[in-house]
Amino acid sequence: MKRFISLFRKSKNVVIFTGAGISTLSGIRDFRGADGLYNDPEADRIFDIGAFWDEPSFYYGKTRQFIYNLEDKEPNIIHTELARWESRGWISGVITQNIDLLHQKAGSRRVIEIHGSPRIHRCRACGSTRTFAEVTEQLRDRPVPLCSCGGVLKPEITFFGEALPADALDEAMSLAYDSDLMLILGSSLLVQPAASLPLYTLRGKGKIVIVNNQPTPLDGRAALLYSDLKEFFQYTAGLGDLKP
Repeated sequence: MKRFISLFRKSKNVVIFTGAGISTLSGIRDFRGADGLYNDPEADRIFDIGAFWDEPSFYYGKTRQFIYNLEDKEPNIIHTELARWESRGWISGVITQNIDLLHQKAGSRRVIEIHGSPRIHRCRACGSTRTFAEVTEQLRDRPVPLCSCGGVLKPEITFFGEALPADALDEAMSLAYDSDLMLILGSSLLVQPAASLPLYTLRGKGKIVIVNNQPTPLDGRAALLYSDLKEFFQYTAGLGDLKP
């Protein structure tokens, strides 16, 4: 950890990249862990865009206790530390694969959601939108949330078969390339094109540090590797000031 702190202090432009593993401490299942979502034999259908339009009730049924109970979930030490780092000016922002809104709930301001967000749901029929809170309320009484026109509401999450939001991806690529240090947290780095973002940091002559409890394809190119997210952030929180 002393090696990380030394590297962190020397770095002038630090960016954070987060995956589902950081939210397990908040009681949210990850995807590929021991209790991950992909242990469900039907998991591939949950975020498949074709399956959604064929049977939207399947998506809403499977995510009711994964996405649509987020009001009951609280940020953990990772989210709160990252928000503190941003408030101190130590990091340039957070690029996240997550759709759980916990970075924002913790107080982070520059959060680039490269897989979209459930904050807004859009009607396929008329294009009007509803908020996450409105959709959550509807799901208390019905299997699929509907627009006032009767159309099905779809979250602005990027499903398999859809393109990532172009503006978010462009901003993330630029931020990654300009950084001299990317800290990768709780991501298996297996889902493309998001998983290629650390390569932009490496191409820009920056370094990457990975904290994840499973191997990733970029372990061999990391300046430092750690496996325990909770211990990592307990250490940084205990130090207080990480930079002079």
